[in-house]
Formats: sequence, C-alpha cells, structure tokens
Amino acid sequence: MRTFAERVRGLAPAPWEHDDELLRGLYDAQLGSRHADLAARWMQSQGTGFYTIGSAGHEGNAAVAAALQPTDPALLHYRSGAFYLTRAAQCGSKEGLRDILLGVAAATSEPIAGGRHKVFGRHELAIIPQTSTIASHLPRAMGVAFSLNRSAKLGVPSPWPADAIVVTSFGDASANHSTATGAINAALHASYQGLPMPLLLVCEDNGIGISVRTPDGWIRQAYGSRPGLRYFDADGTDLDAALSMATEAATFVRRNRRPAFLRLRTVRLLGHAGSDVETAYRSPAELAADEELDPLLGTARYLLGAGYTADEIIELYDDKQAEALRIAAEIAGLPQLASAETVAAPLRFPAKATVAEALPQRTPSTEPLTLSQSINRALSDVLASYPEAMVFGEDVGRKGGVYGVTRGLQKVYGPPRVFDTLLDEQSILGLALGAGVSGLLPFPEIQYLAYLHNAEDQLRGEAASLKFFSQEQYANPMVLRIAGYGYQKGFGGHFHNDDAIGVLRDIPGIVIASPSRPDDAAAMLHTCAAAARSSGTVSVFLEPIALYHRRDLYDDGDDKWLASYPDEEVPIGRGRTYGDGTELTIVTFGNGVPMSLRVAARVPGVRVLDLRWLAPLPVEDLLREATTTGRVLVADETRRSGGVSEGILATLIDHGYTGRLARVTSYDSYVPLGAAAHEVLLSEQTIETAARSMLS
Repeated sequence: MRTFAERVRGLAPAPWEHDDELLRGLYDAQLGSRHADLAARWMQSQGTGFYTIGSAGHEGNAAVAAALQPTDPALLHYRSGAFYLTRAAQCGSKEGLRDILLGVAAATSEPIAGGRHKVFGRHELAIIPQTSTIASHLPRAMGVAFSLNRSAKLGVPSPWPADAIVVTSFGDASANHSTATGAINAALHASYQGLPMPLLLVCEDNGIGISVRTPDGWIRQAYGSRPGLRYFDADGTDLDAALSMATEAATFVRRNRRPAFLRLRTVRLLGHAGSDVETAYRSPAELAADEELDPLLGTARYLLGAGYTADEIIELYDDKQAEALRIAAEIAGLPQLASAETVAAPLRFPAKATVAEALPQRTPSTEPLTLSQSINRALSDVLASYPEAMVFGEDVGRKGGVYGVTRGLQKVYGPPRVFDTLLDEQSILGLALGAGVSGLLPFPEIQYLAYLHNAEDQLRGEAASLKFFSQEQYANPMVLRIAGYGYQKGFGGHFHNDDAIGVLRDIPGIVIASPSRPDDAAAMLHTCAAAARSSGTVSVFLEPIALYHRRDLYDDGDDKWLASYPDEEVPIGRGRTYGDGTELTIVTFGNGVPMSLRVAARVPGVRVLDLRWLAPLPVEDLLREATTTGRVLVADETRRSGGVSEGILATLIDHGYTGRLARVTSYDSYVPLGAAAHEVLLSEQTIETAARSMLS
C-alpha cells in the first residue's frame, strides 16, 4: 500500500478556480477530519477513545460548509468532520479538532454533549447536534426550514437570520428510510403550495450502507427528476467541482426559498467504523480503487496547481497528524461523567416555580364545560398569551378536529397559527421539532394514539434526546396532543381505540399528562404549555376520546362530569383525590376515573386517586393515599403487559409500601370492533368485583 506522501509525489497539478486562501483553509479542515479519524482509532487502542465512525472519504463536505453562511442552521450526518471543522474556522474557532476528539474521549469538557456522545454540534456554530442518525433528523430539518419564514410572519424572534437556509446531510442508504422520504415529501408538499422551504438536502453517496451496496445511479433515479425538487450532482472527491456545485445549490435555495437536493459523490475509507472488517464484503480491487479517489489527493492536485510543492503539502499532512495525536494524548484521562444524576441532569423535569411564572393568562368563566370544550378554551388562552404558539395537525383547522376540539381556533387566530398538515405523523412531529428549536411553541396533534406508532422515534430519538445531547443548549419545546384510549361508542376497532402507551412511558425526560375531568384538562394543558415555554419541556397530552363530550357521571342528565373553567394550577406530578374512604384506595387515570368514582359510590370505604400524570408519577400522593387505607387497587385501562399498572406497583414496592396490592387491567389484546371490545377493555364491573374482594 502506497503512503500518502508517495501518492502526492506522483500527482499532476490541477487548476483551482477559487480563492487560494480558501483552498488552504479547506485542505486544513479535510486534514483535521482525516486525522481525527485516525486519532480516534489510536485512542480506542489505548482505551481512551470510545467512538470510531469516521468521515474518511467524505471530506468533500468541507465544500458544502464553505458554500454556506456560518449562521445557516445545520443538521449533519455522522461523517461530517470536515464540514464541522470548516464551519468552526468560518466562526473564528481554532478548537474544532479538539471538540471532535473530546467527543471521542467522552470527556465532560466536550462543548455540546458534555461526554454523553460523540456528536457534531455546537451552539455558536449553528450546528444542531444529531446522534447516529439514520435520516431521523430530516423531519426536524424540514421543520426548521418551515419555521424560518413562519417566525417572521408571526413577528416572533428567531435564532436564525431572515435569509438563512437549512442544510441537512445523510447517506445514500439513509435516503431510502421512511423518515427521509417522508421529510422530503413534506418539504415538497409545502413548497408546492407556495410556502417558503429553504432546505438544502445533501446526500453523501459513498455507494454502500455498512455492507449493503446502493445500486449505481439509484439516488439520481430516486431524486434526480422529482417535480419541485431542484437536483444537483457533484463529485465530492474533487474539491473544486464540489465547491462550485454546492455554491450553486446553496444560492438556488437562498434565492428561491425552495428545497434542493445535492448528491455529493464520496468514497468510504477506513470502513464503516473501527470494528468493521471491509475485506469480508469488499474486494481488494474495490478498496484500492476507492483509495485512489481519496479526496485529500484531489485537493493536493489543486494545491500543486496553486504553487505549493509536494513537500509542503506532505508537511501540512504530517503537521496535522502530529497536532491530532498531541490533542489525543492531552485529553486522555480527562474527567468523564461519573454519576447517574450527572448523566441524566438534562432530562430533569422542570421546576414548579419556573413553570408557575410562565402560565398563560386565563379567560374567567363559570360556564360548565365538557372535556372537549375545556381543552378548546385552554388552547385559545395559550394562543392568546403566547404569540409564538401554533396548533397544527390533520383536520385541526377549518374542520376543527375530528371531535371538534380545535373548532373555531383558526377563525380567531388565523391559518398561520392554526393549520392543517399533510397526513404523515413523522412530518407532523418533525415540523414540531423544527419549530421548537426555532423559537416557536408547537402544539401538534396526532389524530389517534394508534397513529403515533408510525412516528414514535421522533419523540424517543429526536425530541427527548436533544436537551440530553446538547446539555440544554438546544431544546425543542412541544405539547403533543393525542386523542386516545378506548370506550368510543359507534366508532370502534383498534386504530380508534388504542391503549398502548408503553412506548411513551420509557422515554426519559418527557412529561405524560392524562387528564380525565374538564377542569383538570385545561389546567394541565396550561401547565404543559408553561413548562414548554419556560424550560423546553416535551409533553405528551393524552386526551380520552370517550370523555370528550361526556356530561353525566352517575345518572343520565346529572351533568356531574361537567366542570367550570379552572382558576387554579395543576403542577406536574400531582394527583387528585376523591372521597375520604379509609378502607381501600383505587388508583386510576383517564376513563378509569369516572368508572372508579361510580364504584366508590356503591362500595363503602373507598377513595379514588386520579394520577393525572403518568410521567412523572405523583409519587408523594400515591404513597400518601396508599398508606392511608393500607389497600390499593390499581384500575388500569391499558394492557396488563406493558401497561401503567406495572409502574405503579413497582413504585409502591420500591418506596417500601407493605400493604395489600391488586390490579385490574385491559386484556393483552387489540381492541376489536363492536360489542366485542367490552370483552377486552377494563370494565366498571371488573373494578367493583375486585374492590369488594379486597374488602371482604
């Protein structure tokens, strides 16, 4: 294998069509990226490095950074070392290489994630951190691009300049992922309607995803003739050509405020990651051919053409190698995160006092309201109080939602703030993520809980992780409203009666609100809104469909499930107790609350605790009410396996509760159509039978 020096000495000069000083700076960034990769492998061999997915062969992305403004928000592929170093130099930072290696070392002094992951991100560089992205960041990138103009339209301050464009990069294998295809479709859907969508999509095509080849020409076939999407193609191993084409693409997006797709042809050197043995699936001839296309050699040709000697080019290479190894040695043994509390600090729930100070103004009213009416009024108060708030989702605008919950809001606050989206949950959440990180306050709606499962990774991998991987330098405030649970009459089946919320309960850092009463719903929505605005909190607001329009509790016409609009707050993690029974505590939430209250009216000695919050659980209230009676029955409308009751019982046991425990739940089944649904859903009779059994 020939060395880099030998290859350079055999090169012919090539004319450089741009500024010579720029050429020198881009070569420096490319060298830094390459030697960061090599240093990472050395660090791993020494036990001081923990991440080796590198950028070798992709150094042509330095040209993309050079074609942009340093204030253009960037959401980057994990092979973006040269882009990162170019952007750092544009911003006057000389610490880019150290930043990368601090991430490899999982050092707490790393500036963005603080040792939680090796990511390309830094707030001062307008680089929003992403982890090992398989295109999951593209919906957010689309959301940021949408929000650039929407912030200006609403008169809301934006962290990005008015003429900014958004760049997001990804690999050729990731271009096939549903999040990529959905996000690109959503961007084109918006642009087709005349909405500004200044998004530059950069596909770094090295022809292989780990070991699976991308067919030659596939990216062009898939995206090269897409109506509404301007397509550019550049050779990333040729810095001059890449810079020219990237500049043309960026200029198109900036001038036209429309999306463009830049395919950057690259090669992959050093394998997928440190543990990858490429010879298991690539031939020696193929590997050798890629080495001849090393982008550093391509840049060396231009340096020769600009008057540098081969010895000077090699010396720059060797100097950067020495610099990288020196930094790697210096940071070996730097402090790493040393406690669970420190690791999880960015995931903490917001302080009660902070949230209370940010609560929206309320419209006084003594009129009795249904759950639907109360949520509607709460959303109206939020929109009136927070100019950056937006409500969006399928059918929420002119129709006012499938159940009328958002009825009239668009008429009062206008389509820029209350609007319909396309039917794609990943894009709805991506829009919310991009809006939140751009200074807006999104209230997206997922029409049914069952539809969330198409897009739940936008919560797990993107929404909840951003504060974690940026040490709260970035946040994506959001209140996600979801119509869910079972017991609908006349509209059944598992897609409209879904009780699967286990996927939400194991996401660290998110708040899960589950109101049952109208007054609680409004107050809790205000709390979630204030937490988002003040602390960047991501909240999921689960609305029981079957209770939307319910008026009665015990008897027809009693109107006891109506309530006045609240004038008191409901803090996160505080439950609500009904009754003063001393023999049994029924712990429940959602549809279980009215069922349990009716049981309590027939069975003496029973009190009911409505959890209201499923994350964080109201532990203090739970322990107090459990200890008061010494008997706890959990009435859980979710499934027996993976349902809420498991967490409740575990919490009681973990805190030393020694009284009697029992639970009743829905069956481990999808919800069928018609009357058969009652065979698998938790019933009032089941709760009563279990309560009497515990008391006998």
